[in-house]
Amino acid sequence: MPDFEVDRSVPALLVKVGRYQVHHGGLGAIRTLGRLGVPVYALTERRVIPATRSRYLTGTFDWSTTGHEDPARLAAQLCAIGERIGRPSVAIAGDDEAAVLLAEQAAVLGGHFLLPPVPPHLPRELNSKRGLYGHCVALGIGAPRTRFPGSESELREYARELGYPLIAKNVAAFRKITDPLVPGTVVVRDEADLLHRFRGRDLSGLLLQEYLPHEHAQDWFVHFFAAPDGTCPVNMSARKLRNWPPGTGPTALARAQDNPAVTELAAYLAKSVGYRGIGNLDIRYDQRDGRYKLVDFNPRIGANFRTVESEAGLDTVRALHLSLTGRPVPASPPKTGRWLIVETGDYKARLAYRWRGWAGSRGCAG
Repeated sequence: MPDFEVDRSVPALLVKVGRYQVHHGGLGAIRTLGRLGVPVYALTERRVIPATRSRYLTGTFDWSTTGHEDPARLAAQLCAIGERIGRPSVAIAGDDEAAVLLAEQAAVLGGHFLLPPVPPHLPRELNSKRGLYGHCVALGIGAPRTRFPGSESELREYARELGYPLIAKNVAAFRKITDPLVPGTVVVRDEADLLHRFRGRDLSGLLLQEYLPHEHAQDWFVHFFAAPDGTCPVNMSARKLRNWPPGTGPTALARAQDNPAVTELAAYLAKSVGYRGIGNLDIRYDQRDGRYKLVDFNPRIGANFRTVESEAGLDTVRALHLSLTGRPVPASPPKTGRWLIVETGDYKARLAYRWRGWAGSRGCAG
């Protein structure tokens, strides 16, 4: 049994922006609070999806969005949903767009929802690869070398500086559903590939990043909750062993493993920039120079957040609910050895890793 008591009179609402099925992280949020007796609601489109079938879901609200809407209009719609719930609720961001919306519209939403005291600009800034890279440089946090081309000549110049293969990403992850230059993280093999993808396009939303080869790297992620005082009472790590698509996609197989190097990095970053609330980091250990390099910051729950849990039974969503309802968040060491297997991606990832000769191709051995 958990070593804490939640306030079951305070519901939670899972917020998302865009048309997609609630990912397994969203389903995990529904289950982790629902199992404690907390009423949980979710915003969904008008269709049957796995999350709506959960016995732990109290109710849903029709919410068909594209990401192109006026944020003030979305905030007004959320306030109307808050009225229907009938009491202040803990709002949980299920994606980057929702995290930015909740932070920037907090002054409007505060009458209906309980929100962490994060500076309104910060989720947008940290979720932007340009903003995150700037913080890494300023704070001395390792990161892959990153360039932001503004013209075709800079595109060629920066790519040659970084060397091929290289990584191409959208600068603003929270705009990936409105005006993406690439569908996600893309490996660019050579200059012909680069020019085929980006010649003649507006490059203001593009970044080029140093490729950290899989065979010389380890992938880690951290899920943390930053309390109002800036401490991280919940701060846990896991090793990502396989992902799909291989090397660039979401987690397919992971194992909880305590790594103070990455959890201390998360706490240092959150404290330094004034971040509050739920966050998760993707970090790659570069064996060539022995440095941990921060790849992504997500100001929200991650799809793989249930990989990690403390000995007291806490995860980041439970910690958020405790904190926002005025209850203590007990410090507790992380459980180790918990596995996450995403069946829809891992069987393909396992075959692909085996074909490429990568570590992690045999079962759950990593």
